[in-house]
Amino acid sequence: MNETTNEKDKFLKVGQLALLLLSLFLLIQAISSVKEYGYIGGTDVPSNVISVSGEGEVFAVPDIATISFSVVETAEDVGLAQELANKKMDDVVKKLKDLGIEEKDIKTEGYNAYPKYQYDEIVCITYPCPRGEQKIVGYEVSHYVTVKIRKVDEAGDILSAIGSLKVSNISGISFAIDDETALAREARQKAIEDAKTKAKDLAKDLDVKLVRIISFNENGSYPPIMFKAGLAMGMGGDAESVSSVPVQAGENRIVSNVTITYEIK
Repeated sequence: MNETTNEKDKFLKVGQLALLLLSLFLLIQAISSVKEYGYIGGTDVPSNVISVSGEGEVFAVPDIATISFSVVETAEDVGLAQELANKKMDDVVKKLKDLGIEEKDIKTEGYNAYPKYQYDEIVCITYPCPRGEQKIVGYEVSHYVTVKIRKVDEAGDILSAIGSLKVSNISGISFAIDDETALAREARQKAIEDAKTKAKDLAKDLDVKLVRIISFNENGSYPPIMFKAGLAMGMGGDAESVSSVPVQAGENRIVSNVTITYEIK
């Protein structure tokens, strides 16, 4: 009798303990749900809101310049055209390295080799006129390259040096900032402060109170400064006649535009 009673008591205690643990688990889940609803807002979107926009901008002197050009050679044989283009490209790379440009900052953007065709001229005395025969008269090889210049004040001299090697299509120069992370953050901070100030003024004018931020959006704009080298640099003039191309890096403008939506009451 005593053994049976003891077993029943043990079973009852185990059941009570399990029920207590289940109750604690459900209580914790309920508290978490309440906190989540209170701090995040649950699934309901507040109906009383206002949205404000802010803009921030910073200016900085560019610390890198980028130029692009191409090496183009033609020959009767594709192999010879490639050899000529490779030889000229080797000369350009050597010159750039002599000027302090590291190999990692010289990048091939494209390489093309294709035939050049010519149609025989035919004197037309009947209708329809017969078409002339298409013939391959040679091959053209093009090597497209971009160069990053880390000493911006030397950009003009490097442009002139590249032009003296008879390269083609020097498209110009763009100035940028190598790492804009800190500057973009500074612009965003200014934009947020601008939006907050507008929100406070608007809330005062509307006689309402700002409760909390329920959404945030940012659009950045970091336009580079462009400079075209002019007719003397691969656009119709004589590149060798230019001693040094005058360039001015100026300043780059980094802009952040933000939109903040507030719940109000």
